[in-house]
Formats: sequence, C-alpha cells, structure tokens
Amino acid sequence: MTSGTSRQTQKPASRDTASRRGARSQRTGLNSRVRAWSRHHRAMARDSAYRLVRRPVASLLTMVAIAIALILPCALWLVMDSAKVLDTELDESATLTVYLSASIDEAQAMEVADTLRNRPGVAGARLVTAAEGMAEFQQALGLDDALSELDENPLPASIIVSPIDVTPQAVRDLSERLEDVGGVDEVRLDLAWLERLNRLAELGQRLTLALALLFGLGVLLIVGNTIRLAVESRRQEIEVVTLIGATHAFVRRPFLYSGAWYGLGGGLLAWAMLALGGQWLAAPVQALAQSYGASFVMPTLGVEGSATLLISSTLLGWLGSWMAVSRHLKDIRPR
Repeated sequence: MTSGTSRQTQKPASRDTASRRGARSQRTGLNSRVRAWSRHHRAMARDSAYRLVRRPVASLLTMVAIAIALILPCALWLVMDSAKVLDTELDESATLTVYLSASIDEAQAMEVADTLRNRPGVAGARLVTAAEGMAEFQQALGLDDALSELDENPLPASIIVSPIDVTPQAVRDLSERLEDVGGVDEVRLDLAWLERLNRLAELGQRLTLALALLFGLGVLLIVGNTIRLAVESRRQEIEVVTLIGATHAFVRRPFLYSGAWYGLGGGLLAWAMLALGGQWLAAPVQALAQSYGASFVMPTLGVEGSATLLISSTLLGWLGSWMAVSRHLKDIRPR
C-alpha cells in the first residue's frame, strides 16, 4: 500500500521534471538560434568587407561611380538650400512705394504714414519727404549742379511700406487697399522679380527631385551589376549550399552586406568630394559676392545632411544588391 502510493506520487513528479526540461531545451534552442543568427550576420559583414578589401581597385572604381552619381543631386540640394537663404533676404527687401499727393505738406504726410502703419498686412512704413527724395535722387545720379537750378522740388513725398506677407497675390491685394487711403496718389510695386524667383525656386525643387530619382536609379544599376558579377563568380558555391538546404535568405545575406558596403563607401567618397569642392570654390565665390557688395558663404551638408547622404547611399546599395541577388537566385538550381 505504501509502495503503490509512493510510485503514484513519483509519476507526476517525473512528468513535471520532463516538462521543465522540455521548456528549458526549447528556450535554449531559441536563444541559440538568435545567437547563431547574429554571429552569422557579423561573420558575413566581416567577410563581405574582406572581399572588397582584397580587390581594392575594382571596389574603389565601383564606389567612385556611386559617388559621382550622388554628387550632382547633393550639389543641387545645397544650391537650393542656399537659394532659400537668398530668398529670405529678398523677401525682407520686398517693399511697396506709396507716392503721396503733391498738395500734402510734411505734417499731413506723417499722419498718412501713421495711418499706413496701422493697416492690416503692413509690417512697417518709412516716410521719405520730398527733400529727402531729392537728396537721394541727386546722390544716385550725380546731378547736384543741374538739379540745384530747379525753382521747386518736383518730387512728391513717399512712404516705403514693408508687407508682412510677400507672396505676389498678397502684395497685390495690399497695394489695392493702400490706394484707397486718403492722400495717396499712387502705389508702385514690382512683382515681376518675386514671381520669377518663385518660379525658379519651384523649377529648382522639381529638377533636384528628378535628378535625385534618376541618379538613385543609377546607383541601383551600378550596385546591381556589380553584385550580379559576384553572384556569377560564386555560382558553384551557391549551388552547393542550396543543395544541402540553405535558404535564399542565407545565400543572399553576404551579397546584401557587400551592396551596403559599396553604398556606404560611395556615400563617404561623395561627402569628401563635396567638402573638398566647397573649399576649392569658396574663395572665388566669396570674391565674386564681395564685388557686388554682398556676403556669401558656401553651403555645407552639416550633420543632418551628411547623415542623410550616408544612410541613403547605404540603403540604395543594399536595395540594389537585394534586387540583383533575388533575380539571379531564381535562375540558380542545384544540379
């Protein structure tokens, strides 16, 4: 009786022990698979980098081709970024010239200027009296002697108005509202340069996007062709590992790392070429800007731009490799 009871109590314990061992073995197997997967990734990354180093000339030529494909859209992006700074400076200089009636004296002109400052859409208003306008006109044209013989000043007082919104339509609407103010004779505005500037900015943005897509496709083709040759050179090796049960993901992994290394190397070369080219052009561009009385600093990629360039080039290399390997793995069959 006692022995039967003890045997019955021992059986559930053995089942519990077996279940615990099974759970432990399952957890250990999952952990070991994750460790093996990460080890294989590290090994393939090192092996692919070593294969590129063993063929330095061919690898460098591929990276240079990638860098050349990346330089032009990056340079255009820098130009557009610097054009935004110029656009901001021009927007700040966008003004309306409000000419007052000739019958208005200086006190009345100051009252009109105060009225315009309080109008919605006006950022500021500066009064230019008739005497100040004549002095500026004489200084600009160098006709002091000729204009001094005039009996009276023919120039009216004017007010320089700075709008808050400098878009062409907003400036046009503001000028129509200012014409209704008492004492205002005429409002002059030149919207042609604003419209041209906006059209040039839109054209530049579309051109940069189109070139980025076009040269990104070029990077995919460069990396894809290079990886295709690598796949063909290792065709027998791929057939053997496929025959013993290797998956496409296992076979594809080293080539994906090779494509990523190509892309990263091309991005680094493009970044270095842009930095050196910017330093080479900085002196003559600054001298040209100074001859026009302006200051200009060559734009740089900065931290965000550099990170975007390197990440994009690496992803393009990886994607080009993935497309090439996936296509050619379908044609490889174990014999």
